[in-house]
Amino acid sequence: MSATPAVPTSSPRASRPAARRGAPAPGPGVPPAPLDPQGQEAYDRLTAMVAIARADGACLLANSALENAIRQSRRKLVQGRVLDWFTDPTALHSALDGVVHQHLGVHRFDATLRCQPPGAAELPVHVIVTPVGRGGPDALVVIEMFEIERQVQLDRERRLHELVQAHHELLRNLAHEVKNPLGGIRGAAQLLGLEQRTPEVTDYTDVIIREADRLQGLVDRLLAPHQGAPAWTDVNIHEVCERVRALVLAEFPRGLTVQRDYDTSLPELQGDRERLIQALLNIARNAAQALGGRIAAGDARIVLRTRIARQVTLRGQRFRLAIDLQVEDNGPGVPAELRERIFQPLVSGHAGGHGLGLMLAQAFVQQHGGTLECDSESGRTRFTLRLPVSQQAIEAASPERAP
Repeated sequence: MSATPAVPTSSPRASRPAARRGAPAPGPGVPPAPLDPQGQEAYDRLTAMVAIARADGACLLANSALENAIRQSRRKLVQGRVLDWFTDPTALHSALDGVVHQHLGVHRFDATLRCQPPGAAELPVHVIVTPVGRGGPDALVVIEMFEIERQVQLDRERRLHELVQAHHELLRNLAHEVKNPLGGIRGAAQLLGLEQRTPEVTDYTDVIIREADRLQGLVDRLLAPHQGAPAWTDVNIHEVCERVRALVLAEFPRGLTVQRDYDTSLPELQGDRERLIQALLNIARNAAQALGGRIAAGDARIVLRTRIARQVTLRGQRFRLAIDLQVEDNGPGVPAELRERIFQPLVSGHAGGHGLGLMLAQAFVQQHGGTLECDSESGRTRFTLRLPVSQQAIEAASPERAP
């Protein structure tokens, strides 16, 4: 059940002495007393859209999540009535009427919010109306709204994170089990080659040693996300992009164009520079490998794009800013049967691929508190890394706006 936020001390009952002396309650046209800054900040930190209203529908408080979602200023929201926010206010009207008549149960229903400007896409939400106090005409209600599509996405991110963690644990245990006997096999082959110096034996022992080294490299890649803690430092995401761009063009010097589409105003973020480079390189290299036909034709294209994202929720935590880093290519697209499994280990769409590059990229992104998603269709595939920007980085980038 959703937790009910505390009613601010600046509610009508607490802030109007006349009401406590038995004077009539102020009508809907009377503006509510302002909320103290700390109280408003507490509501603004919530990821859910929250409003506090009287049972007659007059809005007393709206948090920043609601303000951003329906694109109306807080002042305008507080001056209006909550019933006007919905395309069909019938369910909310019924809930408020129940509070007036002291039917104090929690009401839940699905509804649709109007967004600004007029004609903008509407926003489906799940609404929870919780009465505060004993009910009656002066009662207060807390209205919590959760974007239905966003809730589905959060659930998907949570399940994906749990699945990735389970895979990583399985692979780590498997890699440790393989690593020890692999060293023994390689050592035995070396000793055999030294004792039996014949061409036939040497050929066999060389094969064993090469295959043992190949498997050792595979095991090391499986263990890479677990080897040491990230080395946190300030990272300029465009330096990461430029390093990866140079490496990809060195590996594919002909037939491939790597375009830049940067937002140069982005702040730095806290991260492990080398792990971010490896994550982006794995994605860009995967894109280049999928462009084999277009590289031969000379019209292969990869776009590295950076954008800012505002008021985002990543793995259940709200951030004022995040950086979206996109890798887009004009290849044939990810096969439909692989799209839901593309980040799972040992799943590859390329002949001879190990299926570890995207898994490791996702592991490194998750270590930074971010997400990695893929959107693919024929002729276009886009991977989006979303990385949170800390409050300290925001204040460092804009010291004049720091509190």
